[in-house]
Amino acid sequence: MDKVRFGIVGLGNMGSIHARSMKDVPGAELTAVCDKDPEKLKKIVDSTGAKGFADYQSMIGSGLVDAVLIAVPHYEHVPMALAAFEKGLHVLCEKPVSVGVKSARQLNDAYTKKYSHLKFGIMFQMRTAPAYKKMREIIADGELGQITRMTWIATTWFRTWTYYASGGWRATWSGEGGGVLINQCPHNLDQIGWITGLTPKRVTATAHIAKTHPIEVEDEVSAIIEFTNGATGHFITTTGEAPGSDRLEIAGDRGKIIAENGKLTIFRTRKSVQETNRTTKESFPNMEAWESEVPVGKREGEGHKVITENFINAILKNEPLISPGIEGIRGLELGNAMLMAGLRSKPVDFPVDGDAFDVMLVELAKTYGGKKQLQNQTTAVVDMGKSFH
Repeated sequence: MDKVRFGIVGLGNMGSIHARSMKDVPGAELTAVCDKDPEKLKKIVDSTGAKGFADYQSMIGSGLVDAVLIAVPHYEHVPMALAAFEKGLHVLCEKPVSVGVKSARQLNDAYTKKYSHLKFGIMFQMRTAPAYKKMREIIADGELGQITRMTWIATTWFRTWTYYASGGWRATWSGEGGGVLINQCPHNLDQIGWITGLTPKRVTATAHIAKTHPIEVEDEVSAIIEFTNGATGHFITTTGEAPGSDRLEIAGDRGKIIAENGKLTIFRTRKSVQETNRTTKESFPNMEAWESEVPVGKREGEGHKVITENFINAILKNEPLISPGIEGIRGLELGNAMLMAGLRSKPVDFPVDGDAFDVMLVELAKTYGGKKQLQNQTTAVVDMGKSFH
């Protein structure tokens, strides 16, 4: 076997991008595509030559594919992944792995017990960004000592009313399962644990539904994370702010490191902060530190393609996965905790209660279902309604 035959399920924005770019990924052969929309399906079939299917069960049972790339609305990720595994197929899933942590746990449990001989990856392409890779390496090597604080202002996710009107499933509890946390921020939430190695213990938050868009779901969240090692995290995000910021700042016992605008800057203290705190006789000591820009190297290629090629090499050569699918649960659980804490105004402890989260989703769908007032890309009802906290 020198090629991996791919079938793509879902030919919306991301699925069609994957379909068009598959020809440029070494070791990949696009042999099948699937979508319920005949127009979308025909367009990709005509442009790629892949065989088209109207339902994914027919595609995964066709014998035409070795691996499935899942790019459908979020609630369908877990059942489709399980169905593909059952057919002996490898799975590469778009983010998020699921909407709620309970179904993600069920998927991980099934994969670990029954399907671990297959490859399971998730499309966290931000793991390929040079600045974040280097940041992770520096922290793992102990350059900052024990991490004491993480702050991420992630507000470059500005989205318009037209964006939310582009799909009926978007920005609805029943279709998308949430807003900025489940759609835009899975990458950031994944990176928090991936870069720092920290484990969350408790989350408090504020969250707003329909603050800047006439939608059903949250479009602004600010959260405080307590980690098991005593560190504190801050996470701020919105789809209603421009120009946004994307600044990740991590502080430790030997200084701090900042990722912003693709650059990495480290402030390295000459002495241990905590040791100085305990032993100095000075009230206002000058903590000597050196500031330097860290060379991060060049990006290996477009992130989605890097993840896909790595997934192929994992199948063909047993190369370690950059982004294993079972790790998708970590950022998802963090996002679930932020949403629960923000909308219920109560701290949420880890592990997150998956049943309680699913009950909350049902309640939110009942309360806010139909509140989205955007019908298409050119028509929008001006009544913004109100923010819900």
